[in-house]
Amino acid sequence: MADCVVQIENVAKRYRLGVMNSGSLKQDLNESWGRITGSVKQQGDEQTISANHIWALRDINFNINRGDSLGFIGKNGAGKSTLLKILSRVTLPTTGRIRGVGRVASLLEVGTGFHPELTGRENVFLNGHILGMKKREIIRKFDEIVDFSGVEQFLDTPVKRYSSGMYVRLSFAVAAHLDPDILIVDEALAVGDAQFQAKCLGKMKDVTAKNGKTVIFVSHNMQAVRNLCQRAIYLEHGRIVDDGIPEKVIANYLFKEKVQFLYQSYPHPEEAPGNNYIRIKEAAVNAGATGKEDFDTTTPLSINFSFWQFVGADADIIVGVHVFDFSGICLFDLQSTQYRFDENTVNGKCIIPANFISPGSYYISFDFIKNKSERLYSFEACLSIDIKENEVNSRFEKWTGLVKPSFPVVLEQSSELKN
Repeated sequence: MADCVVQIENVAKRYRLGVMNSGSLKQDLNESWGRITGSVKQQGDEQTISANHIWALRDINFNINRGDSLGFIGKNGAGKSTLLKILSRVTLPTTGRIRGVGRVASLLEVGTGFHPELTGRENVFLNGHILGMKKREIIRKFDEIVDFSGVEQFLDTPVKRYSSGMYVRLSFAVAAHLDPDILIVDEALAVGDAQFQAKCLGKMKDVTAKNGKTVIFVSHNMQAVRNLCQRAIYLEHGRIVDDGIPEKVIANYLFKEKVQFLYQSYPHPEEAPGNNYIRIKEAAVNAGATGKEDFDTTTPLSINFSFWQFVGADADIIVGVHVFDFSGICLFDLQSTQYRFDENTVNGKCIIPANFISPGSYYISFDFIKNKSERLYSFEACLSIDIKENEVNSRFEKWTGLVKPSFPVVLEQSSELKN
């Protein structure tokens, strides 16, 4: 326990829905005391809580050690951001207790702690003070913060004129250079472009590996959680479902949430998943030209996709198609040739032949790479599919391999025993 920097004990968070009507005097006094101390005895159970309340978190218990990189995963509404707000002391738990050691820096939303009327330069000092930095410390690190953010040209412009990407660049730069003992980062980084996201992940790795600091990270990007975190926690309906190494927890999450998801379509770029470089227009997997409505091992799979690209005609783009099983193992990667596009809309297609993939459940992810070196966007688990064994060709035992290629095994009859 000597290396424990955060201890969470029986934490729960309850919110009122609709109009804030006061409860009993005892309940109000109990909750007021809880806001002061961060600890309050729970009154009643779920059956006695009125219909105008909702539990965002229930029975949360875990410890975080010094130097850990911990990722939280789960669907929207699972309680991830609420938990980070409690860890950041933005809000207090309804019940339970949190003990922490060291200085905490948080990046929960774009522009956290910024005043829109102040310039970027002024907000660096303002936000630094809010996060606990001394003036001389901010001055000493100022050039490093500005260089990391990449907004030097707009430093004396009011931040109300910044894009959301510029906001998050400057916010993260200040938080990361606070030299915190605990760095808390929500999905706000998704606003930044791919290059800056990679830069931020590299910075967070340095914080843990080189400086022995602790990083707490929430993301829907499973690959980012795999790459950054040594440990992952899966939340569902405000409760911890799984806690362990990222590969195991992510596989459990994907398997539990899986449905056969064969098609996605987005009519307008502003509504589509992606970033400033790539937006997904459509993705589908179907049974080739067979006309089948379900999939078995004898079904060829046709993966079709289209996307909007805003890179321009000055760069080559490669599209990678990755097929994973729900234990997180990559069966294989497919890759397009390099292509330089003049048009904004791009269509793609690949065929996986019949008798190649074993029965099971799989998901398909896409990667978009610029000039063989820069990842523009990753769309994790874009499609998912269940493949059954063909009844005619089924064996007496379950197929054990990840792939099931139809290579011939030749038998011949001989009257002589050969040595």
